[in-house]
Amino acid sequence: MPNAEDFKSAMVVTAHPDDAEWGCSATVAKWCRLGWDVIYVLCTDGSKGTEDRSITSEELAEIRAKEQINAGKTLGLTNVEFLGYPDGYLEPTLNVRKDISRQIRKWKPDVLITTSPSRDLGNSSYIGHPDHFAAGEAALSAVFPSARDHLTFPELLEDEGLEPHKVREVWVMTYGDNANYWNPLTEQDVETSISALQDHVSQISNPEEAGKWMKKRRAKLGEKIGADYAESFLKFTLS
Repeated sequence: MPNAEDFKSAMVVTAHPDDAEWGCSATVAKWCRLGWDVIYVLCTDGSKGTEDRSITSEELAEIRAKEQINAGKTLGLTNVEFLGYPDGYLEPTLNVRKDISRQIRKWKPDVLITTSPSRDLGNSSYIGHPDHFAAGEAALSAVFPSARDHLTFPELLEDEGLEPHKVREVWVMTYGDNANYWNPLTEQDVETSISALQDHVSQISNPEEAGKWMKKRRAKLGEKIGADYAESFLKFTLS
């Protein structure tokens, strides 16, 4: 098994465009700055997240895909993969798990980041989105065992030539209360991530305030480890 110092590739699996920008994009900015190949996998089309009644779901999906591609360019991503499931209706089905397994086998990440599959009721201001839980559950189930075992979804190997792949580490995004790992970040990483977040124009009513909030939150997380900034995760090292 390679050492963590040898890792050079990562995948981030989330439900919607902008989920990763809010949760882990400074870590992604750091990895891209260090020369990693980082892939985003978006499970849904983001077609429901608006209060604008003049826009259709199809129009919104197109807008949000473009915003995510722009954010990816800001961060330096290798690629963005869109699975295209309808926003708001995501479930951790076998089909979703298979589609994520396909991406894992295709891109072969050392590290995979995703959202938590569990609702956190300890936060009094946010109850969580069901799509986030579904994406997290499907991603974790794809890592282990589906992407690893050649007899699971054998058509991925037999029909598509995608060899099994073992992800080495899984990082689950968390807001810090139940984290076991704080990833130290530079101000450059944070500023890049804020720029990427602000590329999601349709989702942010006040870009300046959103940037200030993100910087303040990451500075607070950095205090946990004596760093200027950090993002927090539940990190799992897999055998």
